[in-house]
Parts: sequence; C-alpha cells; structure tokens
Amino acid sequence: MKSSVYFVTLRARKAKENKITKIKKLFDKAGFKDLLNKGDLTAIKIHFGELGSDGYINPVFVRQIVDKVKEAGANPFLTDSNTLYSGSRSNAVDHVNTAILHGFNYAVVNAPVIIADGLKGENVREVEINKRHFKNTRISGVIVGADSMIVMSHFKGHEVAGFGGAIKNLAMGCANPTGKKDQHSIRPSVNIEKCIGCGQCAKVCPQKAITLEDKKSSIDKMRCVGCGECMTVCPVKAIESGGEVESKIFTEKLTEYAYGAVKGKEGKVGYINFIINVTPDCDCVPWSDTPIVPDIGILASVDPVALDTACYDLVNKAVELNNTFLKDNEHHDHDYHHCEDKFKAMRKNTYGEVQLAYGEKIGLGSRDYKLINL
Repeated sequence: MKSSVYFVTLRARKAKENKITKIKKLFDKAGFKDLLNKGDLTAIKIHFGELGSDGYINPVFVRQIVDKVKEAGANPFLTDSNTLYSGSRSNAVDHVNTAILHGFNYAVVNAPVIIADGLKGENVREVEINKRHFKNTRISGVIVGADSMIVMSHFKGHEVAGFGGAIKNLAMGCANPTGKKDQHSIRPSVNIEKCIGCGQCAKVCPQKAITLEDKKSSIDKMRCVGCGECMTVCPVKAIESGGEVESKIFTEKLTEYAYGAVKGKEGKVGYINFIINVTPDCDCVPWSDTPIVPDIGILASVDPVALDTACYDLVNKAVELNNTFLKDNEHHDHDYHHCEDKFKAMRKNTYGEVQLAYGEKIGLGSRDYKLINL
C-alpha cells in the first residue's frame, strides 16, 4: 500500500493561500492531530542552524506547528541535540543562544527550547534495534522521553549523506555526540596533489587530528572521528570521503539511527519537509550557498521514507539554477537542464539513495508513495 505524502506549492495570490495557512492545512490533512494525546510532551525536532547559516526553517513557520500541537491538547517544545564538531551548538548554552539569535525565542515560536542531550551531551539513553550495524543506538534522553514528536526538516544537500531530510534529521539530530560518532564511519583522506596547504581544515578539526606536513595537510586516522568538518571548509576540495563501500556503510548506519530515534513512538510521529532554499550543504556549516533549484514546496507525511523519497524525486525533476555549486561541479550531467541525481552530481562519493532503500528494508517506511496535492 502506498504511503500518503501531502504536498503544497508555494504559489499564492490571496490571503488564504499564504504559507502559514498551507502549513496548518498540511498538519490537518496529514492527520498529525491523531498522533497526539491530550497532555503529551511533544518534541518538535528542528535544526536551529549554525551561526552564519540562514537556510534553517523560518521560526514563523515553526510557530504554526506549535500552535496546532497546542490546539490538539498536547504540550510542545522545540529540541535538537548538541553537535560532534566544534561550533556554535556543541553545548547546550551555546546551542540555546544560537537558537535565540536565529529567532527561536518564546515570543516568536510560543514554546520553550530544550536541548535534547543535556549540557554537554551527557543525557543519553540506549535504544535496542538489533540491526546490521548496531544492536543499540544512543539517542538523546529528551527525545526518548518525549511522548510524541513532529519532525520539521529543511531538505537540502549534504557533504557525506548526499542529502538531508527527515531521515538525516532523525539520525544525527536525535543522537548525542557519542551517537553521532557511532554513525561517522568515514575517515576522510587528503589528495596531496590538490592540497594547497592553507590549513583551514586543521583550524576546524575538533579532535586536532589534522596537521600540516611539508605544507600539505595530513590526517591522523586514529584521532579522526569522521565529522566531515574538514571537507566542508577545504577551498579546493582536496579532502575526500571514503570509497563506495565505506560511504554506503555510513549511510546505512545513519538510517539505523533514524530507526532508533522513533522506536517506541509508533503512530506518534509526524514529518514535514520544506523544499525551500535547497542549498548544497547542511545547515551545520556557518554559511548558506546559493540554492541549486527553485523553491518547490512543503510536504508532510507519517512515513519518513516516503516523504524523503518524494522530496528527492521533486528536486531531481526540477530545473537547475545557474551559478551554483551544482553547475560548478565537474561531475555534473548537462542533459536537458537537469541531472538524474543532482546530489550525486555535486558529490560523486555520496549515496543518499541508500537512506531510502535501506530505510525501507529495515522497516522505517516505504519508498512507494502517493503524492496528494492540496
């Protein structure tokens, strides 16, 4: 049976067609109210964005979900987990400050911000899943403790996962830093011929695993935790991810963690993806590059695999914009204004499609969907 995915475009010619109205309609049509019981402590899983980034979901849009959750009698709060890499969200104090600076304050969103894994990532609980790579996953304690959850995701590219949507938001976003480390099986390597010895990678490495030797970067694989931060800042793309097998294992591990994040909440989780400002990179980087395609719309479902599959298909069918990372990339397929897989065209060593296939295989959801236009 096909999973229902509800879709709204961003076109509007009157007040009843604005984005605020459409988000509320998606909540109702996707049946999110039925996921919530009166008095539920409902986590609204969101990415607050790294300082310098502006691709995160508009707090005014988040407010609409908060109000609908309250209307259903539940008690919502906004949440995310601390990061593995160094930055503006690596502990709860910095994380909350970043959220407030980006507009996620009570006056705007009408709900408190609670960091899911505690002050320094110490609030974590093991969730047994018994899958190929993990018997147990380490999920942030507040996520496990929540009675229900609405997952709000900005659909965009990702340096290692290919793309980030609901599955990525669950996997990395619901794990504490130790759980994130579990997933990062990729240890990048330096292409010495490309390396210009600028040292940017060494500056951002949270483990001090990168040094300059003879004016070339060198990565200590024993110290590296695979966070991928070095790959995002290299100006000449001299730092490369692992081979096909290693990359696919990483993506499978990520998908298993997504499964662990929602285990025990069957019938209690709804998902909404924003295909707006589809940047090449995750919102974890301290910048936002030009979008690779025009804004497409907003989608909602109770099936994260179906939802991400629909988003993946819509982006790949969209016309490419000029002067983007996608256009610049040497692996670009120029066939008739669009690539079969825009995310792989940007980064050939990523396998985002594994999120969908493996997610279906382990029972996270179905790739078979019915797109319902509202």
